[in-house]
Amino acid sequence: MLEINAELRIPLREFQFAFAKSSGPGGQNVNKVNSKATLRWSVAESPSLSEKLRNQLLTHFRSRVTGAGELLISSQRFRDAPRNVADCLEKLRRMLAEAVQPVKLRKPTRPTRGSKQRRLSGKRIQSDRKRLRGPCSPEN
Repeated sequence: MLEINAELRIPLREFQFAFAKSSGPGGQNVNKVNSKATLRWSVAESPSLSEKLRNQLLTHFRSRVTGAGELLISSQRFRDAPRNVADCLEKLRRMLAEAVQPVKLRKPTRPTRGSKQRRLSGKRIQSDRKRLRGPCSPEN
């Protein structure tokens, strides 16, 4: 059971794992051991999610979701498959925790007088610096 918070729990039977050879350095172990783990989870058909959370998850992580509504997460950080499976589940836990949190609405504000003065002062300094780079006038 993957627990995200008190209300959200997902049974492990909803996940499918596939294993493949990892890429990158690692010596002979990389060439002979299937240690890369790829988690597939059908978000669109999961009974564990509410409709609101499902939509938030599908929109927030749409680059990781296939056309069939499956979320793909892979891990090859470790040299053995069980730790990569645990890493996939931890990544999913973080993604769901991020999707569960409500979006903080921005309160519109106006720039302060001091911030306007600092901005204009910086522009004046830059303008003077560029003006002084020009050719010298004959009056000087």
